Amino acid sequence: MKNAPWVLENRDENSFLINREAFISDDVLKLEWRKIFNTCWIYVGHASEIRNPGDFQTRKVAGRPILFCRDVNGEVRALLNVCSHRGAIVCREREGNARGFYCMYHGWTFNTDGSLKAAPGEDAYGPKFDRSTHGLTPAPRLESYRDFWFVNFDPDAVSLDEYLAGAKDYIDLVVDQSPSGRMEIISGTQEYDIKANWKLLVENSVDDYHIIATHTTWIQYMINSGVNMKRPKGLLLPSAGKGVDLGNGHLTTDNPNYRGRPVAKWISVYGEEAKADIDHIREELVARLGEARAERVANTNRNLVIFPNLVINDGSSVTVRNFTPVSADLMKVTSWALGTVEETKEQRARRLHAFLTFYGPGGFATPDDVAALEAAQEGYSAFREAGWNDLSRGMHKAPDDQLDTDEGHMRCFWRKWSQLMEAN
Repeated sequence: MKNAPWVLENRDENSFLINREAFISDDVLKLEWRKIFNTCWIYVGHASEIRNPGDFQTRKVAGRPILFCRDVNGEVRALLNVCSHRGAIVCREREGNARGFYCMYHGWTFNTDGSLKAAPGEDAYGPKFDRSTHGLTPAPRLESYRDFWFVNFDPDAVSLDEYLAGAKDYIDLVVDQSPSGRMEIISGTQEYDIKANWKLLVENSVDDYHIIATHTTWIQYMINSGVNMKRPKGLLLPSAGKGVDLGNGHLTTDNPNYRGRPVAKWISVYGEEAKADIDHIREELVARLGEARAERVANTNRNLVIFPNLVINDGSSVTVRNFTPVSADLMKVTSWALGTVEETKEQRARRLHAFLTFYGPGGFATPDDVAALEAAQEGYSAFREAGWNDLSRGMHKAPDDQLDTDEGHMRCFWRKWSQLMEAN
C-alpha cells in the first residue's frame, strides 16, 4: 500500500487532487472499514419505521447485521442480529412486528429488548448459566436527532449531537416542513447496486456542475411537461446556490429554486388545484415559522451529506439515501421517500410522483448518475498512467463565494476522509 497521501492539496496553487487508486484499492477499503465505518455515526433508520412496540427492521449497518426495533416498552433498540449461542442470524425477516425473536438454528429465543427468553435444554449448561449475559448484543452507541437514528461502534465516540455539527440546521429545515415536527418514511423502498466506489456517490449527490451535461433526459422531460426551464438572465450555470461546509465532513448544497419549489412542475401535471393547495401549505409555513424561515423551508433545494454515507435530498421531494460498500468497486444503495405525517392523499401522491420521476432506478435522473459513476470507475483501471482526479474547481474563490457548482463542499468531505484515514 502507498505511503504518499491519497489527497494532495496545495492552497497556494489552488490545487486539490485525489489519487484514483483510492477508488479501486481493497486495502483502502479495509482501512475505511476500520477508521471510518467503525468510528463514525452511521445511519440505521427513522423512528417512523418502528412506530409500535414490537416493530422491527433488519439492516446491514457498517457491515454488521442490525436489528432496529422498538421493544415492548416502546424503547428504540439497535441490536446485533447475531445469536449469542452460535452466531447465526436471529431475525431473518426484512421487517414486521414480533413479540420476540427466534433463532432457527438451535431454538434460542429473545425478547424484543434483546434479553434471552429461553434456551432449549438450559439445565444442560449447569447452575452457573446466567441468562442476563446471553442476550443479543446492543450496538455500543445508539442516539437520535429529530427521529433520525444513528449507531456508533466506538464506545468512546463524541455524542451524535456534537458529531452532526452544522448538519442539524439542515435536518431542521426538513422537519420544519411538518406542522407537528413529525416526518415519516413512506412505505416502499428503492434498492439497487452501483458498480462503483461508494465515495463517488457522495460526490455525485452534491455535484450540481454535472446536471446539464448528464441529465438531458430529465431536462427534456420537464420541458415536455410544460415547465419553463430557462435560467434567469445572467445565470450561465444550472443554479446559483452555495456549497456549504457543515463541519466534521458534513456538507450541503443550498440552492434557491428560481422555478418555485416545486410548484412549476406540479402545476404542469396537476393543474391550478395543486397551486391552490401548495399556496395553502406555504401560508401555514409563514404563519408558523415567519416569512424568512418559511422562505428557506419552501424555496430552497438542499442535498445534505452526513459523513460518511447518508444523503438527504430535499428538493421537489425528500429522499433519504443510504449506501454501503460491498467491495472497492461495488456499493448497495437504499433510498426512501420522506413526507410529513399531516399531508393529504393528494399531497402524498404529488410527493411520490416527484420522488419517482427523478430518483431511483426507474427515474429520469438516477440511471444517468449510475452510468456516469460506473464510467468513472471503469476509467480508474488506468490509474497508473492517469492517476489523479481534480477537485480544484472554485478553489481560488473565498469560501463564502463558492457556488454549489464549484467543488469546495466536496473538498470538505475529502479533508475529513483524509484526516481519519491518515490518523494512527
